[in-house]
Amino acid sequence: MKRHARFAIALLLLLGTALFLQARNHGEVFPARKPLSDFPEQFGSWTGTNVEIGKDIRDILGPGDFLLRVYRNQSEKQPNTDLFIAYFPSQRAGDTIHSPKNCLPGAGWTPIDSARVTVSVPGHAPFPANRYVIAKGGDRLLVLYWYWAHDRAVASEYWAKIYLVTDSIRMNRSDGSLVRLTTQMTPGESVDAAMARLHPFAGQVVPLLNQYIPQ
Repeated sequence: MKRHARFAIALLLLLGTALFLQARNHGEVFPARKPLSDFPEQFGSWTGTNVEIGKDIRDILGPGDFLLRVYRNQSEKQPNTDLFIAYFPSQRAGDTIHSPKNCLPGAGWTPIDSARVTVSVPGHAPFPANRYVIAKGGDRLLVLYWYWAHDRAVASEYWAKIYLVTDSIRMNRSDGSLVRLTTQMTPGESVDAAMARLHPFAGQVVPLLNQYIPQ
């Protein structure tokens, strides 16, 4: 019963958000920013290579600016880290951010562990993020993602929608983004060990975000 109630509340929230944003679809503010294609391909000992996002996936995502890049650590032998950023300049036409957890089963990955964690990086207040361990056959990936808008990070999809409405009222803006980090887990590697590899990478990414996702 509780599950149905939560689903009904979430559905009403999403419908209310869509109706409200449609009603305020005039004079929206679009701040200047750098395109995600300019995001550094190298920082620290990490070097990145772009991965093309297929048209079928772009059609699902809708209008926006997207980056998918594989980073390799040149100084240490460790698994690569994938960085995916999806930025939506406007979410008033129904093109809202998609939660990664809804896409995982369709891609053949099964979540086997999940948790809400706190990410602490230099130059920014600690913020919550979603941590998932997903599996396909014998492969395991550690996924860390959060919603980012106006120098604010939230883990909850529903809080992201609430802030979308309040920011539209205060700032006449409906832009926002999803930031996702993914790394392969080695055989027998613990979640804590994989997080210890991913956390420093997040520390390199977060201080750069506001140049591409405006405050």
